[in-house]
Amino acid sequence: MRRLLILLLCLLLANTATAQDTPTPDDIARERIAQAAANGAIELDLSYLGLTELPSEIGNLVNLQILDLSFNQLSNLPSKIANLTNLQNLDLFSNQLSSLPPEIGNLANLQNLDLFSNQLSSLPPEIGNLANLQNLDLANNQLSSLPREIGNLSNLQILPLSNNQLSNLPAEIGNLTKLQELYLSNNQLSSLPPEIGNLANLQKLALFSNQLSSLPPEIGNLANLQKLDLDSNPLGSLPSEIWNLANLQRLNLGYNQLSSLPHEIANLTNLQNLYLFGNQLSSLPPEIGNLTHLQVLHLGDNQLSNLPPEIGNLANLQNLDLNYNQLSSLPPEIGNLINLQLLDISSNQLASLPPEIGNLKQLCYLNLSNNQFQHLPIAIGQLSQLTENSCSYNSLGLHLAGNPLISPPPEVLQQGTAAILEYLNHPVRWHLRQMVTSKAAGVGAIAGVGLVLRWRHNRRKTKKKRE
Repeated sequence: MRRLLILLLCLLLANTATAQDTPTPDDIARERIAQAAANGAIELDLSYLGLTELPSEIGNLVNLQILDLSFNQLSNLPSKIANLTNLQNLDLFSNQLSSLPPEIGNLANLQNLDLFSNQLSSLPPEIGNLANLQNLDLANNQLSSLPREIGNLSNLQILPLSNNQLSNLPAEIGNLTKLQELYLSNNQLSSLPPEIGNLANLQKLALFSNQLSSLPPEIGNLANLQKLDLDSNPLGSLPSEIWNLANLQRLNLGYNQLSSLPHEIANLTNLQNLYLFGNQLSSLPPEIGNLTHLQVLHLGDNQLSNLPPEIGNLANLQNLDLNYNQLSSLPPEIGNLINLQLLDISSNQLASLPPEIGNLKQLCYLNLSNNQFQHLPIAIGQLSQLTENSCSYNSLGLHLAGNPLISPPPEVLQQGTAAILEYLNHPVRWHLRQMVTSKAAGVGAIAGVGLVLRWRHNRRKTKKKRE
């Protein structure tokens, strides 16, 4: 027993010594800070250490230019951070910061400040002292407002503010005249200040999932805007000035309350991607045909009963989505879309297609599901790319579920796209083959019956001889 107790005591002491020898996150951070100070380092990586506090010794690294504190558990920063006046990049991505110290404003040379995914509910006015800041990432926080001093960041180029609780923007946002990218999605914005129109260098503006019911006319002043995302807002109309954005390449107006598009849409001649799904559109203006650079057009989940012939002018179109509308026919001009790869016209009221559909030789995805087709158009047989794995989209093939199809017959439909195309190209051959097979089966059956009868006759004959 005594030996057992001595052994247990030794093990306990050994475990205690091992635990004491294992460095804590704070120990690791202090050691790295000391090494950086001794070497006069300009870069320090303290990421992924599980730090809950930043050692005050960080203030000794006056030469530091890059400091990575991402993926820790920091809830605050020490005031000594003010000593790092040469700092250019400060990464605080994914911590638990609920506030920033006023001393943050002393970092006059800071160019990149990453505060993505923290718990910030406000910013100190001193943030406006960071006159050299070019990239300020504040997305995924709990900000309900921005200080007016944000307008002092005259060199700011990229400002992500998505996934916060912003209900308004200060007018001073318009002072950020060098801003190129502004991300405001998933907030609670019900309006934009007119000063938004001062952002003459803005190229990307993301506003999806807010509460915008209108836009200021000044949005038409954003002459360099290339991407505008307004998805999932209660917009019932748009200011006429928005159609002045001649450099726009991507416009997302999905899931709003638009019932019509103006003729001025023709001005957006550089548009490549147009998303209008989930609105209340019953028709399209003929001027849609002026958008000759368009590659993607999403019109699903509207109330369209027809398409203008001018749709055929969109010679560069690759993706056309018209699902969940009220279309009973397509114009013959649809056959002019010779670069189309994806066509979704599912969940409409279509019973036929124009023969010109066979001109879409690049089509590798065609969704006709949930329509009223009884006879599949013969012209679809010409769309050989439906069976080729050469599509730039992940989707492939011919989709026909939910139609009262008589032709092709069920035996063909069960075999998939290749068999369906073969049938459409050679329906007579298929039916002849079925007839031959059927007749052969009939002849075989008759011959079989004959053999059985002959066998029975011979058996009776043999039995009589034995008797």
